[in-house]
Amino acid sequence: MNGPDPAVSAVRTAVRRFLADAGEHLTCGGVAVAVSGGADSLALAAATAHVAGRLGLAVRGLVVDHGLQAGSAEVAERAAGQCRELGLDAEVLPVVVQGPGGPEAAARRARYAALRPAKGLVLLGHTMDDQAETVLLGLGRGSGPRSIAGMRPLDPPWGRPLLGTSRATTTAACAALGLDPWLDPHNTDPAFTRVRLRADVLPLLEDVLHGGVAAALARTAAQLREDNDALDGIAEAFGGDPADIAALEPLPAAVRRRVIRRWLLASGTPELSDSHVRAVDALVAGWKGQGGVWLSGGLVARRAHGRLRLDPRQS
Repeated sequence: MNGPDPAVSAVRTAVRRFLADAGEHLTCGGVAVAVSGGADSLALAAATAHVAGRLGLAVRGLVVDHGLQAGSAEVAERAAGQCRELGLDAEVLPVVVQGPGGPEAAARRARYAALRPAKGLVLLGHTMDDQAETVLLGLGRGSGPRSIAGMRPLDPPWGRPLLGTSRATTTAACAALGLDPWLDPHNTDPAFTRVRLRADVLPLLEDVLHGGVAAALARTAAQLREDNDALDGIAEAFGGDPADIAALEPLPAAVRRRVIRRWLLASGTPELSDSHVRAVDALVAGWKGQGGVWLSGGLVARRAHGRLRLDPRQS
């Protein structure tokens, strides 16, 4: 008797290995799968239903309706119906997309807020191709090593079992299983930077560098995550006063910036970019009497009397 299709086997194996490594996070709250109706999330839902059934895990399907396109409610309900056909309980989560950063960023915030569970894990259908696009975006924007390190496979409450699996594999798995993915028109709209990367930049790199670029970028992200984790551990072990200039100055730059970043976050700064951290670091290592650094959350970092301080920004 023939076994399952190779693409189906590849997706199931990726999910099986992920769930085996994520054990303690599953026992405290179970698992859900975020399903858009596209090939990646459908293949993930099918594989998770198959693997979790054998492990005795209850799995839910969560479908976010962003309300950004005509007929979005019907698309969401169709995806929920496909989840139910796979044996999953399914729920549609309508959201309101608003706020700064453009529609793509606002939709992402709304989606993650709706999907975030009280406990347990939510599996996301990000693939190796998505990881490659994330690395290229980080490189192009100069966003620093955290951005270039890409997405983590396990970043509770989020799980990404398919970061080592190609988009071609998830598409083939859906075809083998008779699943009919939804083709989001936003995924072919060149107004979105990721679409241009997907349609133009990555294929050109694959051609010029003779293939294997997405896998190489994903490996680069994994290596950078290991380096980041090691440096974060050193910064976390720093026993000095993180606001004391004399204690900060002797540290290697990569460690010092991580100590500063931890201090800023612990002091109430809501969001930090690499450029923010470097600007505050310049108050330590590149001090020339410059003024304060404006940060998100209405805060400003200053240097005064040999110390860093964080003050409310005056309007």
